[in-house]
Amino acid sequence: MRLGVNLGYVVGGDVRDHLALAQEADRLGYSVAWAAEAYGSDSPTVLSWVAAQTERIDIGSAVMQIPARTPAMTAMTAATLDMLSGGRFRLGVGVSGPQVSEGWHGVRFDKPLARTREYVDIVKLALQRRTVSYDGEHFTLPLPDGPGKALRLSLHPVRDRLPIYLAAVGPRNLALAGEIADGWLAIFFSPAHGGELLADIDRGLATSGRGRQDFDVAATVPVVVGDDVEACAEPVRGYAALYIGGMGSREKNFYNQLARRMGFDKAADEVQDLFLDKKHREAMAAVPLELLDQTSLLGPRERIVERLHAYAEAGVTTLNVSCFDATPEARLATLRAMADALDASGLGD
Repeated sequence: MRLGVNLGYVVGGDVRDHLALAQEADRLGYSVAWAAEAYGSDSPTVLSWVAAQTERIDIGSAVMQIPARTPAMTAMTAATLDMLSGGRFRLGVGVSGPQVSEGWHGVRFDKPLARTREYVDIVKLALQRRTVSYDGEHFTLPLPDGPGKALRLSLHPVRDRLPIYLAAVGPRNLALAGEIADGWLAIFFSPAHGGELLADIDRGLATSGRGRQDFDVAATVPVVVGDDVEACAEPVRGYAALYIGGMGSREKNFYNQLARRMGFDKAADEVQDLFLDKKHREAMAAVPLELLDQTSLLGPRERIVERLHAYAEAGVTTLNVSCFDATPEARLATLRAMADALDASGLGD
């Protein structure tokens, strides 16, 4: 198992804190630093800034939103980041959700699986520096009724093959990740329920003639170190309530559906009802401790070491640490504690 760090979104005046996390992770030997985007900071700009001020750690987009860019633009950005970082870039992509896709980018959230497949096809063609000509349901290059010409990427990335990760939650999207990607960006991953999710990944891997050894299961996991598990869970409640209750509509919320797949149907209903009624504190309180504990690393160092074995046995190969501490100093301490915990577990590469 390897460690990564999830830098999340850049908000307000905490830019230097994000950089400090990436630099400390670099010093500690973490394998990758991921940056996210929704409708605030974009991931490529943050990653270029981080790459310029780190030495060894990979940089990864978790994710570049598919509705935000044409596939050719994503390939250009990926190749540029790989070149500027000296071959350290990992491309994570995802369709986002209907609210962001349609409300922010003006792109209909229809047939997301077919759109993702075609999108990744084109990105791969471009990154392989092949002439891009594509006739799909969602993308046609060049356009058939104009002066467009089939082109080839003029930039040479450092590596011949850039790793592509897919953010996926539902069964069919998980199978697609196994089929077309080099890794899966997982969220709310519970080792107790990982077998069902990875069975979907394995179906896709079998379709592509590959096995688990060819694939990186990269799970983002909230981490809070402390003596009391219940107290450690408190900072994670807002994040869980936002995703389960408010990240999408009542009719289409992938994270709410994931909570249901883990057996938390009643809680998923309650959290969503409260959150959509703008009762955010009540929604946070309604998130079960069991769900938070299953999908996070909480408590004393010894307990976290034990839980790392559960994640490894469930198939996680890169555990991306998401720090929920209140201060920058505490977040840096969490990174150090996780590096020590991995060493103590004997699971490190």
